[in-house]
Formats: sequence, structure tokens, C-alpha cells
Amino acid sequence: MCKPLPSPARRLLRAAPVGAFWKGALPEEDMMSVQEFGAGQEASTAEMARSGLLLIGEGAQVSAHAIFVPADAQGVARRVEIGPGCRVGAYAVICGGTVMREAAAIEEHTLVGKPERGYAVGHVYPGAGAGTVIGAGVVIRSGAVVYAGAEIADAAVVGHHTLLRSFVTVGAGTQLGHHLTVERMSSIGASVRCSPGSHLTSSCVLGDRVFLGAGVRTVNDRELIWRDPGRQPELCPPRFETGARVGSGSVILAGVVIGAGALVGAGSVVTRDIPPGSVAYGVPARVRRPPGQKAVAS
Repeated sequence: MCKPLPSPARRLLRAAPVGAFWKGALPEEDMMSVQEFGAGQEASTAEMARSGLLLIGEGAQVSAHAIFVPADAQGVARRVEIGPGCRVGAYAVICGGTVMREAAAIEEHTLVGKPERGYAVGHVYPGAGAGTVIGAGVVIRSGAVVYAGAEIADAAVVGHHTLLRSFVTVGAGTQLGHHLTVERMSSIGASVRCSPGSHLTSSCVLGDRVFLGAGVRTVNDRELIWRDPGRQPELCPPRFETGARVGSGSVILAGVVIGAGALVGAGSVVTRDIPPGSVAYGVPARVRRPPGQKAVAS
């Protein structure tokens, strides 16, 4: 049964279209009761506002060409909230359950809040939506894809064409370069820097102030099992502790821990734990400078 838009929501929605952007929504007399949207059905800014499934704060700018998908594959519709001073660019696709905090920006041709659907590691994802939080001042660059359930903390930046899978968390002030892949349920701390072209495998953990160079690869599967009915993979993702640094082109194998403040040289293949504060490099990587030992001048 349709329900009218609650009065608090009406107070958040205001003004009329200005040029290519909506600043708020429609006057109260033009409001319609909540309509039903089918699974995966697209809706315009105006349709979402009229239905009561879109809240837009003071000074927000939402392109008239933005696309909303309020209902997931199971037909469950979720509200989209766009905070004060936010910006949504043309042809961005925003799915139900997305919440943008103050002054966040979603650039053109992005996809945010996409429900996970399909097979992965012994589990079938049914396309169910979830809350997706874009923190205050966050910038999601054009071409990026952020799946449902992801949480991006304040002032973080997600680079062009970067992929964040379901339930990834990103800490405040973190910068993710372009063309990154961050798999399901990975946890990235605050003030992290990930350079372009890297891959973080499922459930990776990066502590605060970690720095990854370009093209870093991580592995969580020692046996490479895929759809084997007799065996399930035993996944063990690597972990990067506070302040760890890994040079460009390195490969970090399953279960490896890069200790706090450690430095891994470019092009290394890391097969065992690296102690905190040490320097390691090579194929396979070996500790070349133990913790506390100073570099010898040449």
C-alpha cells in the first residue's frame, strides 16, 4: 500500500530545477505518494523526489541526467539521501540505500550502491541491496564503481575507474588511485595511499598510513581452487600493519603480514612475514636491514 511522504522529508526537499541541476526537489503541493519501483527499474531525479525515496539537503546539486535505481534484484526499494552541498554528476547511477554526507561528490559516469549478484568463492549473491555510505567531503571520480554495503569515510578520494566490491571499508583521508580493484570485505585504514593499478584481494586489511606503490598484487588463495565440489578454498588474505610501505610491482602472497613501518622494495615477491621496521626486497623477498639498523652510506 502506498504511503505519503513523511513531513520531515518534505522539509528536507526544497526548490525547483535550476539549469541542468536540481537544488532540492519539488514544492510540497507537487509531492506524490510513494510509488512502487520494480526490480532494477531506473528512475529520474524528479520521479525519485516525488516518490519520497530521495532526500536532498540544502545547496546540493544533482544532475537532471543522473539515474537512480531504488529497488534491488529482489524488488526491495531503499531511499537515497544526498546531504547538504553534495554534487552528483551527469549519468551517474545511484542505487537504493546510498547515503551521501555533506559536500560529498559523485562525478560523471559512476555507479554507486550496486547490489552484488552472481557466484564467488562458494557463495551465490542474490542481488540484495544494502546501505552504502559516502562520507563528508568524499570524492568519487568518474568511471568508479562502488558496490552495495561499502563505507567510505570523510575526505577520502576514489580514483577514476576504481572498483570497490561489496562491504569494503575505506578510512578517512585515504587516497585510492585510478584503476584499483578492492575485493569484497577488504578493510582500508585512514590516511592510506594506494597507487594506480593495484589489486587488493578479498578481506585484505590495510592499517592506517599504509602506502602501496603502483601495480601491487595480493593473493589470498594458496591452492587456486575454483568451483571444486569436493573442496572449498581456505582463504588467508595478507595484512599490512600501520605505516607499512610496499614498492611498485610487488606481489604479496597469502597469509603474509607486512609489519608496522616495514619497507618492501619494488618488484619483490613476498612469501613470508616481514618484521616491523625492517627493509626487505628480492625474489623471494628477504630482510636486508633488520629493525633499528641504519642504512650504511655507500
